[in-house]
Amino acid sequence: MRKYEDYHKSVMVEEVLKFLVTKDDGIYVDCTAGEGGHIKAIYEKTNGKAKIIGVDVDYEVLEIAETRLKEITNNIEFFKASYKDIDIVLHGLGIPKVDGFLMDLGVSTFQLKGENRGFTFRKDEPLDMRMDPDSDFNAWNVVNEYPEEQLSKIIFEYGEEFKFARRIARSIVNSRPINTTFELVEAIRKALPAKIVYNKRRHFATKTFQAIRIETNKEFDNIRTALEKFPDFLNPGGRICVISFHSLEDKIIKNFFRNNEKLKLVTKKPILPSEEEVNENPRARSARLRVAERI
Repeated sequence: MRKYEDYHKSVMVEEVLKFLVTKDDGIYVDCTAGEGGHIKAIYEKTNGKAKIIGVDVDYEVLEIAETRLKEITNNIEFFKASYKDIDIVLHGLGIPKVDGFLMDLGVSTFQLKGENRGFTFRKDEPLDMRMDPDSDFNAWNVVNEYPEEQLSKIIFEYGEEFKFARRIARSIVNSRPINTTFELVEAIRKALPAKIVYNKRRHFATKTFQAIRIETNKEFDNIRTALEKFPDFLNPGGRICVISFHSLEDKIIKNFFRNNEKLKLVTKKPILPSEEEVNENPRARSARLRVAERI
């Protein structure tokens, strides 16, 4: 049995509770249930009165969440599904309206540290990066099958690797076949000047790995699809809370909240994690929380 400190540390928990939970007996959907950290906090905040639906595309982390919360499963249900299919989940449950949706768009500790998931450049594993282990498409397909121009575009846009995207894409194509994370790291290293490779502040492969992960999981497309569906399932006064970690994610959320006529902004600017939280959990550093309410 894993100890509490071994679980993924959910970010901005206090802020989520403040903005998401508008009534104790409401229905709340955690669309990125992960290892259940936010669900546990919502359950405790509402004294177990709320109905909580935990959705995640990764069945492995769902199993962890169910084990972690097995003592408090009253009013909590888990479903393996993508948040883009939230309408299918709610229709299947016979739930027409809810009081809040939460999305935490970060990668979980389990996914980063899990065996053979291929999310991290710090371990030599098969190229994978699938949030959904059942998907037929993975990072290997992106790295080995995409043409150079397309690779360059996603590294530039999704990785925000503005200066070296073309060089990295060319090096990847010239290094094929690339089957492992370390082989991909080496291809990236060959494309970069020494001052970037040996910069101790940030690993030189970070941006490219991020871009490939986003493309592998079609993350931005899925976020847009989910956001479009949320308002129609919200009770008046119900809220959407989204925690993002990437400037392009934040832009998608900001524009949707501002332009959707069924919503009003609760936070005009993103809420940032406290200095104390960042000190305790450095992964929270880039988190941004935006909140909108159903009119």
